[in-house]
Amino acid sequence: MASPSLELQGAIVARLKASAGLTALVSGRVYDAVPSNPLFPYITVGEGDETSDDVGCVDGFEISLDIDVWSRAVGFPEAKRISDEVRKALKTPDLTIPTNALVYFRHRQTRFLRDPDGLTSHAVMTFEAFAEQP
Repeated sequence: MASPSLELQGAIVARLKASAGLTALVSGRVYDAVPSNPLFPYITVGEGDETSDDVGCVDGFEISLDIDVWSRAVGFPEAKRISDEVRKALKTPDLTIPTNALVYFRHRQTRFLRDPDGLTSHAVMTFEAFAEQP
């Protein structure tokens, strides 16, 4: 039986890499593990958690997942354009996962941060989902 959060991560990465709007902005640079000396801008699948929410005969999971946008362009405009494309790419059509049932998936918030290096703009996008295991 597959982990719901692992299946969701795979669906997210596939959707982001297939998005024409994101390809124009990040050239397919969507990472789980960032290579050394990456080209900017890029997207990473960040921190997340999976909390059991079982009811009766249903194994349920509340999933929270961050997607991070990294930019070295001046200010926040590039990070904001990319994060908007991420949100749109994941919004429609609905995501599906192969083994588990994805009940819902939605964008909760985006935070824009200036990294301590003084060069990098960072968008932290938080998504939430609920999945049921068969």
